[in-house]
Amino acid sequence: MNLAIPLEEAEVKILGTSPDSIDLAEDRGRFGRLLDRLGIPQAPNGVARSYDEAKQVALQINYPVMVRPSYVLGGRAMEVVYNDAMLESYIARATTISPDHPILIDKFLDNAIEIDVDALSDGTNTYIGGIMEHIEAAGIHSGDSACVLPTKSLSKDILDTIKKYTHSLAKALKVKGLMNMQLAIKDNVVYLLEVNPRASRTVPFVSKATGVPLAKLAAKIMVGKSLPEVLPDFQTREHAKLPWTAVKEAVLPWAKFPGVNAILGPEMRSTGEVMGIDTDFPAAYAKSQAAADSPLPEKGTILVSLKNPHKEQAIQIGKRLAKMGFSLVGTTGTAEAFEKAGIAIKTVKKIAEGRTNVVDIITNREVALVINTPSGGRSQSDGSAIRQAATRSRIPIITTLSAAEAATTALEATKKESWTIKSIQDYYKEVHNLKKGKTPTKTSVK
Repeated sequence: MNLAIPLEEAEVKILGTSPDSIDLAEDRGRFGRLLDRLGIPQAPNGVARSYDEAKQVALQINYPVMVRPSYVLGGRAMEVVYNDAMLESYIARATTISPDHPILIDKFLDNAIEIDVDALSDGTNTYIGGIMEHIEAAGIHSGDSACVLPTKSLSKDILDTIKKYTHSLAKALKVKGLMNMQLAIKDNVVYLLEVNPRASRTVPFVSKATGVPLAKLAAKIMVGKSLPEVLPDFQTREHAKLPWTAVKEAVLPWAKFPGVNAILGPEMRSTGEVMGIDTDFPAAYAKSQAAADSPLPEKGTILVSLKNPHKEQAIQIGKRLAKMGFSLVGTTGTAEAFEKAGIAIKTVKKIAEGRTNVVDIITNREVALVINTPSGGRSQSDGSAIRQAATRSRIPIITTLSAAEAATTALEATKKESWTIKSIQDYYKEVHNLKKGKTPTKTSVK
């Protein structure tokens, strides 16, 4: 992305999407005008080259805001900022990363559903390879968030809007090859977060989940082939329903970096990805956790320590875990909230309250799973110690409420029925069998 325009100026031939289109997608002013013309909404945003400019933008769109340098990958130096002091500190650090390009500032859409789209285009025709729904809410980097394909909670109207935006942007940007889009859905409005006219890290997942080799086809398009030539049935494939569900999960390196705070945010931390696939979401999600070396426990004690806004929201999760036979233990505030709701839970001391405390029971491996959502103040310090202890003891840890919900659903399903076990090739064969009217086969193990 950074080299495309200088290479073109040096008369190097650039294959695929033109450098001008790459710049159009990255230049906030040009891109904003394009979206206005196409009628595609963005969250309120602005650009800044200094703290004073950034403060004015933040005041106009209101905190919290997401800030990041332009022309960087992997969410590098991307942060959610809640006040002027945090913004001033960020600007001092971030401007050294990409001094030739402004800081991008967007209104942070809290509790939104985030979506990834991978598409293949020849500049005229476009094939949507996959629409992925993130498990974690917006604010967690897409590379660190689990996601599901096909989506599990989006309405037909929302999906139709996403498809419309994808086709419009691919054509407007004259994409020749791969394109990735990231969107957020809040209050039934689909906001565009960003478009990257290039391959994304989700392409291998989408290719394996659907059986369409996107990178191979993109390479052919980049050297002159048309989409109908490389994928003759692209229109049929785009509208076909997969008879299975695939879940991508990030592999995080916490165990290899003792002392690191195991917390997810807008800057990417994962070092790899795995996929779980089955006939439905719960089983596929459970497989993805096992593949990421964080298998969900079948029995035992679960430690729950939540920040204040999450305690009431987690009541139903607690009831479901208790109903499955798990013993629950929680730090003071969480335990009190659960007890008031009639959930059986034991209270464990926080670190400052003496021994035996929450870190002790993790270190002694008295728990099989940790659910801890980070917050501020002393609980942040306790939370960091909890997550570090779980990492050292190689106990699975969940740090978002949405992931806890997904894990609970997966546990309920796997306790009731067996996993489907078959090769990826057998899944692909099902598509052809369905076309011929044959019933899918299922081989199961417990």
